[in-house]
Amino acid sequence: MTVVGYAFDEGWTSVRRAGKSAVISIGTIAIAFVTLGGFLLISVNVQRALDRWLEAAELSVYLQDAITDDARAALESYLASQPAVLAVEFMSKSHALERFQNDFPELADVTASLSDNPFPAALEVRLQTGQFATDMADELARTVAEREGVADVRYDRRWLARLLAIVTGARVAGAIAAAVLMLGAAFTVASVVRQSLHARRDELEIMQLVGPPFSYIRGPSIVEGLLLGGIGAAVALAAIALVFTMAGRSLEADLAGLTGGAQLRFLGVRESAILLFGGLAVGAGAGALASRAVK
Repeated sequence: MTVVGYAFDEGWTSVRRAGKSAVISIGTIAIAFVTLGGFLLISVNVQRALDRWLEAAELSVYLQDAITDDARAALESYLASQPAVLAVEFMSKSHALERFQNDFPELADVTASLSDNPFPAALEVRLQTGQFATDMADELARTVAEREGVADVRYDRRWLARLLAIVTGARVAGAIAAAVLMLGAAFTVASVVRQSLHARRDELEIMQLVGPPFSYIRGPSIVEGLLLGGIGAAVALAAIALVFTMAGRSLEADLAGLTGGAQLRFLGVRESAILLFGGLAVGAGAGALASRAVK
């Protein structure tokens, strides 16, 4: 029997022999990787939504009611000539009211009770994409706000950039939390491997007297940890897929507005590989650390 075959045979036997301890170890690893996978899943879908919103971000220039037609035409011409601008569309007060009533039909009674139209006319400015255009649009928003006849300027990308910073911070926090949980899972795996080594102490003493390579002595411990980590990560991936499927069905209608009608995306091949190989690496590392007790 080869070293690898012997290591896997003995490692699997140790996993089965560990019984409840192995189940606890697998569960601990699964919890750690469910946390990591959950943050990856949320991160992937939030990033997709943010990218879509950034592409559709607009600069809304709200006009004063007293603005003249000439001043409005000059402002519209100025905006259309800017490199960061893709298109400019004028929205009258009546059009703004009509769009509000279409978007929020439940508030139709409120607007109908008003004697005057409270919505200002506006110029809706579609912007180019890309970092260079974004930087230019920032300056354009500040410049336009100071022009004659402009009541206010709303720039979508400003609050989207703040939201992106919050998401980035949440990713870091999630990674730290997952790392702490994985560290605890590694200690659990190491404890199970040490128990297996203790159960095989007589066999290991005899092997040391015979003098086989250390790969025959430490190999099964490394494989045992690898199996525990791999099974735990696979359980975590299956649990995430189950929750994703159930949540996607129940929340699909509620999330349609946020995602722009696009379906939620499950973890891709790269993210799934990170989970699975991460579990294998954590388990194998813990097994290798525990096997150092064998001198």
